[in-house]
Amino acid sequence: MGAGVKTPDGVQVPVEMGSYGVGISRLAAAAIEANHDENGIIWPESLAPFEAAIVNLKQGDAGTDAVCETVFASLRKAGRDPLYDDRDERAGAKFATMDLIGAPWRVTVGPRGLKTGVVELTKRRTGESAEVSPEDAVARIVEAYAGVK
Repeated sequence: MGAGVKTPDGVQVPVEMGSYGVGISRLAAAAIEANHDENGIIWPESLAPFEAAIVNLKQGDAGTDAVCETVFASLRKAGRDPLYDDRDERAGAKFATMDLIGAPWRVTVGPRGLKTGVVELTKRRTGESAEVSPEDAVARIVEAYAGVK
């Protein structure tokens, strides 16, 4: 290309370049290194592969299944990409898996909360939780992503 620079003594020399290949895998690794805790990844909203995790505490229960599916469909309809954990597994194992995956938000649906019409909405970064209606959980997640991506 003929690119060159002058040395301090005025001699023209060709420019030498290198490429360090900052690709998608290195960017993801850097984001994880900067956003994690002892439990796993804490994805920033702008990078999260799944924007919310829906955890069904009683798989096979008609009530929890229905609410989980409604929350999932509502988030998809709003243009969000949720992950639905419908495994027949203990609650602690599901929470640990969701922390490892690092979705910024977790919606926990269980029979006890549904008796009063609430689910638990947890922000992964802070661990802050609130009992809200399923509709409010969806609205809060959608609001958190307003202007993101």
